[in-house]
Amino acid sequence: MKKRLLSGCAAMALAAGFVWAAGPGYKVTDHIKIGGTGTFWDYVYVDSDAARIYVSHANQTEVIDTKTNKPVGSVADTPRVHGIAVAADLGKGYTSNGGNNTVSVFDLKTLKATGTVPGGMNPDAIIYETKSHRVLSFNGNSKDVTIIDAKTDKVVATVPVGCKPEFAQTYAKG
Repeated sequence: MKKRLLSGCAAMALAAGFVWAAGPGYKVTDHIKIGGTGTFWDYVYVDSDAARIYVSHANQTEVIDTKTNKPVGSVADTPRVHGIAVAADLGKGYTSNGGNNTVSVFDLKTLKATGTVPGGMNPDAIIYETKSHRVLSFNGNSKDVTIIDAKTDKVVATVPVGCKPEFAQTYAKG
């Protein structure tokens, strides 16, 4: 519960435009108001190349343009969304949805859903690995990782990990 609360607080702070005070010289330069309903916040994904921030918020994912600090839309129907992954080379985005144990696939330009992929129980962290074109969904309650081929959006494997995975990071060399 504390981990979820802390990551939710971090998401709200970033979405609101606050900077964590890491030392002298930091100040609030802007506020970003985003919509949506619900109090559940979880992961924040920053896509520097596309100048976008994705914020998981209850049952949708808010998308903010970092050049204007304005919301540009949202990815709808992502039940109890946790994480966000971007496959820029394929023009796709992915969210892990704990509310229905799925991974949503969406178009990066339109933010419209293009499909869902079955996941494990309570998918949480999610990453895209560019060299293999694989999406990895880390599933808390089933204690496994769902591996998805991002070119076909089909599950290629489920790997038990024996613990509740929480955060993930890719390795730049694949």
